[in-house]
Amino acid sequence: MPDMLVKLYDLPKLAPEIEKMAAKGIIIRPCYAWEKIKAVNWVEKNYGQSWASEFEISFKTMPATNFIAIKAKKIVGFAVYDATRKNFFGPTGVLEEMQGLGIGRVLLIASLTKMYENGYAYAIIGGVGPVEFYQKTVGASLIDGSDPGIYNFDLD
Repeated sequence: MPDMLVKLYDLPKLAPEIEKMAAKGIIIRPCYAWEKIKAVNWVEKNYGQSWASEFEISFKTMPATNFIAIKAKKIVGFAVYDATRKNFFGPTGVLEEMQGLGIGRVLLIASLTKMYENGYAYAIIGGVGPVEFYQKTVGASLIDGSDPGIYNFDLD
C-alpha cells in the first residue's frame, strides 16, 4: 500500500466537523492517560497487535498524539499521528457498524489539524488503503515509489 502526502495548510475547518459529530452523540477527543490501557486493548481487539503498538506509542509525549471517537461511553474509532514515524498520520480505524457517519473524516481532520498546529506544513499518510477517501477528504496525493515504504520490515 502506498503512502500519500497532504498539505496541512489547506485543511477543512475542524470546529464544524466536531459539531456535526456532537449532534450525532459522538465525541472526538484525545485519549487521556488514565484511559490508555483500555484504549490499547480496544485497538488490539479490533485491529491487532501492530496497530495497538502504534496506538500505545502515541502516549510517548504529553499531550498524547492520538484521537478517539466515543459514542455512549464506548470507543468506536481512533487515529494516531507522530507514532509510526514523525510527521506520519495513522493508523486509524472506525468500527464497521459505525462507518459511514463521518467519524473517520473527523478523526483524520482533527489529527492533521493538530499536526499543523505543531508546526508541520505537510504530512505523510502511511500505507493507505482507501486512496480515494484521502484524496477527497484532504486533497492527499500519492507518493511515487512509496509501496511498500517503511512497512516492509515486519517480524515473523
